Amino acid sequence: MDLTTGTPKEKNDRAKKMMLWFGIVSLIMGFAGWTSAYIVSSTREDWLTDLQLPSSFLYSTLVLVLSSITYMMAKSAVKADNSKMCTRWLLLTLVLGVSFILLQFNGFSQMIAQGYYFTGPTSSITMSYIFLIAVVHILHVVAGLISLLVVLYRQIKGKYSSKEYLGLELGATFWHFLDLLWVYLILFFYFY
Repeated sequence: MDLTTGTPKEKNDRAKKMMLWFGIVSLIMGFAGWTSAYIVSSTREDWLTDLQLPSSFLYSTLVLVLSSITYMMAKSAVKADNSKMCTRWLLLTLVLGVSFILLQFNGFSQMIAQGYYFTGPTSSITMSYIFLIAVVHILHVVAGLISLLVVLYRQIKGKYSSKEYLGLELGATFWHFLDLLWVYLILFFYFY
């Protein structure tokens, strides 16, 4: 494929997609580094081996997966030029995204209630890693929510149609990446 061909709009759209994928690849590298450090550190004598992740983390995973489905439904609705349904699906995605973050903080509260601390004299390196990785993911979900708010605003203003929905598509791609990343992380924490 010759990336130099096409109209200026087509080239601009390709450039935006490419920039998103560069960002996603850099995020993958960052999380690969942190999970690799987690694996290397797990050989320490003070590593927790009997840690049970809170149930809120499982519920938040389900919520995030559902939010990816609602984002896909929004994209399908805009492709069908059904603006009202697209807006509804985007609003539901927003509610689910905020719910994910609330469930994550509930999970942290559950861990603290079990006596697992992230910092201080009674903390452990295991908890510090879990906290770091989860909080960095939450920060990226916040970025995804900001992106979703922009998409929702543009949708309400009538900027998307079956012929023009690049912003929605880019937002959905980033959101699905965040979903897959969390599924990877939760599986990593449970099975490693």
